[in-house]
Amino acid sequence: MLNPASGIVLAVKSSKIKSHGSNPMELMGKSLTSEKRKYPRFNVNLPVKYSRTNLFFKYGRASNAGEGGLLVCLPEKMDIGQHLTLKLFFPSRSELNSIETVVQVVWMGVHLKKDWTWDYRTGVRFEDISPENMTILKNFLMRPPQKPAYTS
Repeated sequence: MLNPASGIVLAVKSSKIKSHGSNPMELMGKSLTSEKRKYPRFNVNLPVKYSRTNLFFKYGRASNAGEGGLLVCLPEKMDIGQHLTLKLFFPSRSELNSIETVVQVVWMGVHLKKDWTWDYRTGVRFEDISPENMTILKNFLMRPPQKPAYTS
């Protein structure tokens, strides 16, 4: 795909499903439901601040979270295996506003948005998180969904 505004070309990889007498949609459904995670993931929309060096910080967003790690959307490409210092911010009504952790990049992909911009969806695993911060994260993830306050 070509982004006319920037002149950047993005390649889209396609794959074929081999059919061995089975319905291809059936095979796709099996692969989607057979993913095994050690911890469940929860959809979130939380700001993060991260650094490669602890000197300069940049910002991104976490779009899902679990006890094992996060899916973060970052403005720059990261290398697999790279360690980051990351601060995850919770809504102000939470008992504590943020947690800090060291994470390791385990996968990365480009996400093209509707406005022809993109970010880097990056899967990170918690490498160094204190028991207190893990408890805060677990409590946040297990809370009942908050209903918006309505005003009349």
